[in-house]
Amino acid sequence: MVIGKAVAFGTLAAVGIAVHTAINLRYLRAPAATGVKVPERVSVLIPARNEEAHIAKTVASILAQQGLDDLEVVVLDDGSTDDTIAIVQAIDDPRLKLIIGGDAPLPAGWLGKPWACARLGEFATGSVLVFVDADVFFEPEAIQGTVELLRGQGFSLVSPYPRQLAETWLERLVQPLVVWSWSATVPLRWAENSTRPSLSAANGQFIAIDTSAYRAIGGHEAVAGAVIEDVALMRAVKGAGLRAATADGSKVANCRMYSTPKAVIDGYAKSLWSAFNGPAGSIAVNGLLFTAYVVPATAMIIGRGNTRAIGTIGYAAGVASRALVANRTGERIWPDALAHPISVAAFSALNALSWSRHLRGTNTWKGRPVTAT
Repeated sequence: MVIGKAVAFGTLAAVGIAVHTAINLRYLRAPAATGVKVPERVSVLIPARNEEAHIAKTVASILAQQGLDDLEVVVLDDGSTDDTIAIVQAIDDPRLKLIIGGDAPLPAGWLGKPWACARLGEFATGSVLVFVDADVFFEPEAIQGTVELLRGQGFSLVSPYPRQLAETWLERLVQPLVVWSWSATVPLRWAENSTRPSLSAANGQFIAIDTSAYRAIGGHEAVAGAVIEDVALMRAVKGAGLRAATADGSKVANCRMYSTPKAVIDGYAKSLWSAFNGPAGSIAVNGLLFTAYVVPATAMIIGRGNTRAIGTIGYAAGVASRALVANRTGERIWPDALAHPISVAAFSALNALSWSRHLRGTNTWKGRPVTAT
């Protein structure tokens, strides 16, 4: 009886989320350049730490942006030990500036990326700041379209999610959940007009923010100790009573976050512990995901009679939600969507590992400890 109720509840949740996904995707905004040039100065800011494999292509794609009359590109080398500095110095373009930040100990209360972004923000002179990661590649009208969305809709911050490239088996299991999670669960149009911090979904790979709003909230100092600083930045904007939006950037930018299974594990382990406001939140979110997607799929395989039938419906709803998002954002649909319950199980395992490393004080990223203040 208890198992049957769990299957029924999980299936009901999966069906509800699938319906919400379909509705949500109808209202999902995307940057789209109109051809009218952006008249204001735009500062594109790139923190880089050991990015020799990507930085040249990223910078080239930004310098090739169209529709920007006044573009400033600033790279801050954050203590790289590879050839990142030399690669950037070899790029001959007057719009490009390089700051060599050194590798001194971080100030008290700061994590590495917020500190790098804060220094970039101090140096920037544009009326729009666009923070991008050093491994994101942009289509020629990406930033023009994003600034038009920011200004045209009266937002103070816009975060277009790049298309998440995934090749290895663990990437293909886990990476699609990055976009699926907010596309399926965050009521996007409500979130755009709400100051509720919980209705925030942002990706530090690509964030555009009005400079005056950035200064008003205190810049990255407001999120100095945040492990997931991109979401924290959007929450700070909302907390100031300003509007922010999550957008589909899959047609204008792409990024391969991690290229090996070990990188996937270490990348998620560094931050998942801080994603859901403490242990209780992590247990609640992972419990709901497990019930909605793993329990029905398990019932479909080993259950009998009505339990198996109900589980099959829940499994199909989960696959449908995942496939809808993948179709919209250009990710691989089949057969990956069929493995959605396994993806959720892998995500829960990574969350548990993240908490284990955090509690033991062994979480690090790019040679630095990851701890929140």
